[in-house]
Amino acid sequence: MRTIQERALDLFDERGFNAVTIEQIAKAAEVSPSSVYRYFGTKEGLLVADEFDVMSPETLSEILDPADPVESVLRVVRRYEATSDGDAAPRNASPWRRVRYFFTEPTVRTAALAALDRAAQRIAPFLADAGGLTESQARVMANALAFGYFAALELWFTDGGTRPIADYVEEGLSPLRKVWDSV
Repeated sequence: MRTIQERALDLFDERGFNAVTIEQIAKAAEVSPSSVYRYFGTKEGLLVADEFDVMSPETLSEILDPADPVESVLRVVRRYEATSDGDAAPRNASPWRRVRYFFTEPTVRTAALAALDRAAQRIAPFLADAGGLTESQARVMANALAFGYFAALELWFTDGGTRPIADYVEEGLSPLRKVWDSV
């Protein structure tokens, strides 16, 4: 899947998002178009798909601490930003390479927001069960985490990526810690 995403990004960067077809992506990735459709569904899906989409509930419970979900989000962001030698990932590296499309292509933004909504729906029951929240509280907090992350990511993008994404996420989500402590 990553190879298909990388080849798609190469083509999008070279030709523009709207000028590239699924068939061209499949050819560049040396797979069939049906494989691209099966894994991602759409060109937008190529950009917004990540490991979280296929994460099992067990894995989710391993990475999301209901006592401090903000720190859990930060750990995930830092993991994505870091390379094996601990330096910040280069701006042309995936998954951050695809971020600019979230904010420059309206259809990709729509797909990203839909993916965030699905993520919040997956997180909410876990927060309700493991975090002792009511269903309403869990839904609101899960959405605050998911969409707060996206807002921080957008600020990072509009600022030109001068600081690590985790800095924006930590600053942006910090008010949620106060809310979390009061629940």
